[in-house]
Amino acid sequence: MFRYLQRLEELAPMGYQAGVHIRFASPLFMRSTYPQEWQELYSAQNYALRDPLVFWGVSRSGAIRWSEITLPDPFGVMQKAADFGLTYGVVVSCGKITSRTIVGVARADREFTDGEIAEVSAIADALHEVAEPPQDMTPELLEALRLAGLGVNQVAAAEQVGISEGTMKSRLSTARVLLGATTTAEAIKMAKEYRLI
Repeated sequence: MFRYLQRLEELAPMGYQAGVHIRFASPLFMRSTYPQEWQELYSAQNYALRDPLVFWGVSRSGAIRWSEITLPDPFGVMQKAADFGLTYGVVVSCGKITSRTIVGVARADREFTDGEIAEVSAIADALHEVAEPPQDMTPELLEALRLAGLGVNQVAAAEQVGISEGTMKSRLSTARVLLGATTTAEAIKMAKEYRLI
């Protein structure tokens, strides 16, 4: 998953937002690299409920440049985004209406090319495919990640759950593999984003 997100970052100089497997208005996985000030305003003003990009993504599948969206924007969300440098962008939506993935990418300097849009679409499809959390994450593996996430060292964590340090290391290693993470910190972050811990 991280290589797809890394590529989105390369394609979108002003950032991206990816909501993966949105079910009942809540994504299984959510990541935004848009400017922090915009993220804070967007959240404070509850723009997700007023954003034409979200409405487009929920109601349709495919890809469209922001400039081509004709939905009403009575709250001026798009203009406010442009004030933060999110001038040009693309929104991509895929998956069933009951489990939708919506990805937005932005830049300040020019429209996205057709080739870039095709690549963002392929990434959205791939994220939708791979983003299901692993079903074989046991409570023991999740507890190991939870303790590591709290900053408990491996020796103390092992003592706390009554196992050897080697078993704790093994559990963290297995959790990394199952989540497709390269580091324990990355695995903890993914487990939190999947709402596993």
